[in-house]
Amino acid sequence: MQPLKIGILNVMHDKAETNARFTKVLTHAGVPVELHFYYPKTHYPGGVPADVGRILAPLDMTAAARMAGFIITGAPIEKFAFDDVTYIDEARALMDVLAVHRVTQLYLCWGGMAALDHFYGIKKHMLPHKLFGVYPHHLIAPSSLLAGLPEGFYAAHARYAEMDRDQIDADPRLRLEATTTDGALFLAGNRQAQQTFMFAHLEYGQKGLLHEYQREVAAHPDRFYRKPEHYFADPATMSGPQFKWEQTQHVFFDQWVARVAKEQQVKERI
Repeated sequence: MQPLKIGILNVMHDKAETNARFTKVLTHAGVPVELHFYYPKTHYPGGVPADVGRILAPLDMTAAARMAGFIITGAPIEKFAFDDVTYIDEARALMDVLAVHRVTQLYLCWGGMAALDHFYGIKKHMLPHKLFGVYPHHLIAPSSLLAGLPEGFYAAHARYAEMDRDQIDADPRLRLEATTTDGALFLAGNRQAQQTFMFAHLEYGQKGLLHEYQREVAAHPDRFYRKPEHYFADPATMSGPQFKWEQTQHVFFDQWVARVAKEQQVKERI
C-alpha cells in the first residue's frame, strides 16, 4: 500500500509542537502516511524565519491538489476579521484548490471558521469569554468519524469565537453532528464536498491546554486569563492535567485517516 499523502497548512503559534502532534495522531492507527507540512507564503513578506523554514515548506498549490487529504490547522487569530488576516487570500485559494480536486478536507478550529465563512457565508461572532477547557459532548447526528464514542464523550476546546449555528442548521449542504452538552459547536460536515469542520483541539496532548494558558499569560502578564475548566485534578494549584479526550482523539483521527484512504481509493478507480 502506497502511503497516503496528507498536507497540513500549519498556522499555529507553536509550529514544531504542532507538527509533532499531528504526526502522532495521524500515525496512531498504523496506516502508512506521508505528511507534508506547509506555511502560507504571504504570511512572511519580509522573509521566512529560519526556524519556520527548517520544518515547514512554502505552500504549493500544485502539490496540494495531489494530496489524498489536507488539514488547515487552528490559529490564535479568531479575534481578527477574516479579511484582516495577512494570509487569508492564500488560505482561501488553497480551499478552492482542495474543493476543485476533491481532496478530503479537515478544517480545525480557526481553519473551520475560515472555511465555513468562505464556502457557505457562515458568520462568526465573539463569545462572552474564551471557551477553554474539557467538556462533555452530545451526538446530534450519526457520524462515521465519531462511531464508537459514548454519549458524553470529551474534547478539549480553546477559542474566543463561535460560528452561527442557526445558519449551519439552515444550510441543507451542511450537517451538524455534535456539540458540547451546552450547545457549543464541535463537529459539522459536508460529505458530498468531502469537508469536515471541527472546532475543538483534539490534536492536543495531555498538556496542550496548560501550555496554551501559560503562553497567553507569559505574553500578557498584565491581563486576566481564565484557567482551562474541568482539566486539572487540582484546579487551585493547576496540577494534574487530565487527558480526558484521549479516546476521542484516537477514534476521530483514526477514522478520518480511514476516510481519506477510502475516498482516495474511489478517486483512483474513476
